[in-house]
Amino acid sequence: MTHSTRSRVRRAAALAGVCAVVLGLTAPAATASTAPTASSASASASASASAERTTLNWTKCAGDAADSRRQCATLKVPMDYADPHSPLIDIAVSRVPSEKTSARRGALFLIPGGPGNSSLDDPSGKGRRLPQEVRDAYDLIGFAPRGLAPSTAVDCGLDHADLATSRLRPWPAPDGSVDGNLATARRTADACARNGGELIRHLSTANEARDLDRLRAALGERRISAWGVSYGTYVGAVYSQLFPERTDRIVLDSNDNPDPGLVGRAWLAGHERGVEDVFPDFAAWAAAPGNPDRLAERAADVRPLFLALAARLDRSPIPWPGANPEELNGNVLRQTMLDSLYSPDDYPALAQLIRAARQGTVPPAPASPPEAVLQNVTAVGAGTLCGDVAWPHDAAAYRADVAASRAEFPLTAGMPRNAMLCAAWPYAPQEAPVRITGDGPANVLLVQNERDVATPLSGARKLRKAFGGRAVMVTVNSTGHDAYLANGNACGDRVASDFLAGGARPARDLYCR
Repeated sequence: MTHSTRSRVRRAAALAGVCAVVLGLTAPAATASTAPTASSASASASASASAERTTLNWTKCAGDAADSRRQCATLKVPMDYADPHSPLIDIAVSRVPSEKTSARRGALFLIPGGPGNSSLDDPSGKGRRLPQEVRDAYDLIGFAPRGLAPSTAVDCGLDHADLATSRLRPWPAPDGSVDGNLATARRTADACARNGGELIRHLSTANEARDLDRLRAALGERRISAWGVSYGTYVGAVYSQLFPERTDRIVLDSNDNPDPGLVGRAWLAGHERGVEDVFPDFAAWAAAPGNPDRLAERAADVRPLFLALAARLDRSPIPWPGANPEELNGNVLRQTMLDSLYSPDDYPALAQLIRAARQGTVPPAPASPPEAVLQNVTAVGAGTLCGDVAWPHDAAAYRADVAASRAEFPLTAGMPRNAMLCAAWPYAPQEAPVRITGDGPANVLLVQNERDVATPLSGARKLRKAFGGRAVMVTVNSTGHDAYLANGNACGDRVASDFLAGGARPARDLYCR
């Protein structure tokens, strides 16, 4: 399977989860802790105190014919780390053991993006792309984060229409009104409160980090290494802050802004800059002579062409049977643009949709994962984003922010500063966000593409600054989300692989041309 196919399958299967990430991005942040707060520190201490007694019963993974080496197990963790009598929930985990026992160094945790994505299949999937010396050095560990099936699962029971990606991302009305977004936020937050059960109140990045420390202990490892991607970079950063002495070699790839006052709101807002960083690359491709999907003779003409088409579809949507919603409107086009800028391999699909829409037609409706999957990953994304930080509830503030965003960044039409369901979330976060600092060992390597629509370089630089002397960043002259062994380049891949395999890390920040 090519990387582009893997990328599309992964994003399709977890699309609602990715959207849910951008689904709780808009409210006044809770007061941030300068390190773990008293509650988070005590919860983390109690998390590891009893974790040493946990063991894992490894068995063959159900239905796994592709890789006979992959093993699966279930880890029991507290639903509420602050409650010593908390009920336990299941975390599904997987591993592929080191391929050379004499070279084994420890365990490499593959931390997925999202929130709402799983890495259960990654030890047998993207783990196979790792160089041999890395596969020799580590057991590769995957997991389904709390709330995500087959771990103990949550579900908000949303209406089918509210599972549309263009609904989960808070695209304003064509005239810039946010009233519909606020109504959607109230409706979906109410559904999560009604159907999500107690577990949805205990979904947070800090709790995912505590689950990973339980897993570390159950594996019998004194320290862990990790490869976190996208939202997984924030999980890895929070783990490194809460448990600094339990980290070995940490690679964070496609990095989230760790601003403790904003958390997910900053990630949503980052799409403004991310689209501006990547769209010129798409425009150059779409104007290249010989391109069968060419849209214009000059790259400079692609942006106005896109904006004019989006405005036309705002006024006159095209019916799209089988899609959700069943029409191609301006916001569906904008959302497709955003999704397609994740990887240059996806540019043709966007160009083909643009070409069809300009002729008043549409391609076949895109395939969608089963609704149960969408419900689950959306609920995990919602609970995590809203559980990490409080969002503002002030409608006037959203109106002002969206108006300013639309004026400055017309391609994203105000969506990145709009109200997601967290603006109406009925539960306050149970603890302040973890502030990332330079306290701890200097064992973190950030890998970041220069042009990344989802986690732009501007946000990655903020994580680099927060880590201070703990981290070194490799900026890769490449376009796309997911840099290491994916959309990056040979230089960046080599630096990350050398660090994981042998511990060699650049002495200072590096630019890979």
